[in-house]
Amino acid sequence: MESPPATMTSTAGATRLHRGLPEELVVWEILLRLPPKPLLRCRAVCRAWRRATSTHAFLQAQHAQQRSLPVVSWSRYDGHRYEEFLAFDHKAAAVGTRLQPLVRVEDSFYPEASCEGILIYSSDDVCLSVCNPTTRQHAPLPQLSGFDVLGMYAHRPTGEYRVLLRRIYHTDCYVFALGSDHPPRHVGVMEGVGALAYLDKPTLLRHSLHWYIVHYPHLYQVGHKDVIVFDTMSESFRRMRAPVVPDKSYIFEMDGTLGIYSYNDTTQIVDIWVLRDYESEVWGHKYRVELPAEEIKRFVWGSCNWHVTVLSVDGDVLLLVTHGGWMFHVGIDGKLVDSFHRDGQHASTCKLSLKQTLVPHAFFAALEGYVVNTSPFL
Repeated sequence: MESPPATMTSTAGATRLHRGLPEELVVWEILLRLPPKPLLRCRAVCRAWRRATSTHAFLQAQHAQQRSLPVVSWSRYDGHRYEEFLAFDHKAAAVGTRLQPLVRVEDSFYPEASCEGILIYSSDDVCLSVCNPTTRQHAPLPQLSGFDVLGMYAHRPTGEYRVLLRRIYHTDCYVFALGSDHPPRHVGVMEGVGALAYLDKPTLLRHSLHWYIVHYPHLYQVGHKDVIVFDTMSESFRRMRAPVVPDKSYIFEMDGTLGIYSYNDTTQIVDIWVLRDYESEVWGHKYRVELPAEEIKRFVWGSCNWHVTVLSVDGDVLLLVTHGGWMFHVGIDGKLVDSFHRDGQHASTCKLSLKQTLVPHAFFAALEGYVVNTSPFL
């Protein structure tokens, strides 16, 4: 583990935060490793702990310790409508702790993009908003009315959190810095993609956002398949070669490189390709997974048109299969690992990951309508 910043190390004769333990051990070896919610509870122990765990240096280091986990949701539509978002941790020792509550929100809440613990979401009134589910901060983004969200990223040269947008029913793309007084800035056109085309969630890798584009004659103007890349440093578009895969395919990050998976509703087979060499754009087929269809059918009724999401978490490749109120965790070997169910609720995957953070962001206070711990949070 890296040494704590010089400004935080204790000096000779400094007051210890815990009898018998040096300050740097308590703060930088124990408290630092806690998830956000337990850490907040520990702040109530004493003022010294609260001061030590509230500095920007500590919060940045504590955020770096957190794992980026896939987000899943359970929705209830009978009577009072709400959605609950949870982080899925397949490495949790107990089955009951593998779904870790993040936040519960009222009415409709559609996550559009995430970056370092920050979420951009839309609602039924097509209003875009930004929030931090961990700190329960929220602000509307009315200046983004009329745009679709393509992705979000941290712009390293400036330290800004920026949102990549596409004007609705157009092909022009724009960038907006959260907290900025300036309107979205035009950065180019995603060439070859029709104005009505739906783009799935991008994959962030090597400071670039990646989308898998497949040819559909009524939506696209190209006759081949590509990966479209948006370089977040230069804020420009380019293309990469994609493997020859079926039309129903999706891109994801896979152990430090790109992966593309495809599944067939009829055969219940999932194929996975991996980008073996990023620079030369060489792809190869890596896995073929046969879903445990008969086992899953014991839990679900009716149609077997399941939704499959392939994820790579902490170096492990896993599959999440959702159907109605059920979610199934399937291993890369095709074996059923876990099943999850909540009566009266609909399960879905968000195709986003969240790395919880308590780091304060100045852009929230700069946004009109900024609130904390109130609607839409329950």
